[in-house]
Amino acid sequence: MERAVCIVIGYIFGLFQTGYIYGRLHNIDVRSYGSGNAGTTNTMRVLGKKAGVITYLGDALKAIIAGLFTMLIFGENNENIIFVLLLYTGLGVVLGHNFPFYMKFKGGKGIAASSGVIVALFDWRLIILAFLTFIIVTLVTKYVSMGSLAMMLGFFLELVILGQLGLISRLGPGERIEAYILGFLLTGLAFYRHRANIMRLLNGTERKIGAKKEDE
Repeated sequence: MERAVCIVIGYIFGLFQTGYIYGRLHNIDVRSYGSGNAGTTNTMRVLGKKAGVITYLGDALKAIIAGLFTMLIFGENNENIIFVLLLYTGLGVVLGHNFPFYMKFKGGKGIAASSGVIVALFDWRLIILAFLTFIIVTLVTKYVSMGSLAMMLGFFLELVILGQLGLISRLGPGERIEAYILGFLLTGLAFYRHRANIMRLLNGTERKIGAKKEDE
């Protein structure tokens, strides 16, 4: 029951579309331009760096706040499964962000929201490793999409490695496989939403940092 509630909580928080709302305040639907989604990179390319920063912070914070809300409701009596419950909440946030029902299920690509989910797990190793992976890969390749996908793949691998080593204190042996599945789903959603970017990366036509269009 707690798991289903956490997904619903996450989805509700995920419905707050920062880029879309910011654009509407400026009489622009960011989904009508660039890559056609309401995520951080497209908002930045359509409305500028300030809009991109605000969008990223808003989309990441909604995942963090959803995690804190989950902790407030379930943390005291579910210490043994709270890590898994936070992952369920995070999955709900990303689903709400990517597929908001009131926008005809046309939201963002979930990277900013996913980074917030990682922070909301409150494990400094996962946070640092994920963000370093994103920064290093993005700077080296000049592709935001490559950095985003590397961050999510790295997160999944780090989750499994740390979990198997027993280094995540709030993740018991009985919940490890469940946590890995949820981590895999979060990563899979990122790859699914970036499938067009992946094709462009393979074809050598993906836009690098500084170009005017597309991405997350």
